[in-house]
Amino acid sequence: MKLTVFGATGGVGREIVRQALAEGHDVTAAVRDPARFAVTGVAGERLEVHRADLADPEALRAAVAGKDAVLSGLGARTRADAGVAAKLTRSVLAAMDAEGVRRLVVVSAAPLGPVPDGQSIIEKAVLPIINTLYKDIYADLRVMEGELAASATEWTSVRPPKLTNKPVTGRYRTVVGGTPPRGRTLARADVAHAMLATLADPATVKQAVGVAY
Repeated sequence: MKLTVFGATGGVGREIVRQALAEGHDVTAAVRDPARFAVTGVAGERLEVHRADLADPEALRAAVAGKDAVLSGLGARTRADAGVAAKLTRSVLAAMDAEGVRRLVVVSAAPLGPVPDGQSIIEKAVLPIINTLYKDIYADLRVMEGELAASATEWTSVRPPKLTNKPVTGRYRTVVGGTPPRGRTLARADVAHAMLATLADPATVKQAVGVAY
């Protein structure tokens, strides 16, 4: 497939690029600053680094033109960055619409999903604290998901819990439209793996997918 990856300088985005190349896809990494972008592994002529202002839909059209799918690791890295996910995803959606590209997979967060059955007393006590601490980030992601739902794209929102930097395993649980119970962590590498896996799964189109170990 021909893929474009946004947020390719982040932990999830870099893993999407690396794994997609390893799977034989052609990848365009759209970044603000190519000097910050580095990915190890198989690349060769199948990797293109496209420099663009991610807030400018017109500047993104060349990055998505003719692609089979777009994957986004865009999101706030700190509470001070809250708002960036919705703002930049809005630009991506506009560029995709202009170029007639339909498939989009983004990373979101588990707290946006329904509360699963079987939560422990500790989990029930901790969740409100987490939601309060990161309320601005989650509010940003809710706006982003609202933009997806209102768009013409065939979107999927992947919602992981707390992220780690462990290696990819390919072994995790997914719940389309729900949240895996007792799912506490997931490696960024496995988030990328799950996002790529949704490209071949029509059941995930226009759905949020909970994913966790």
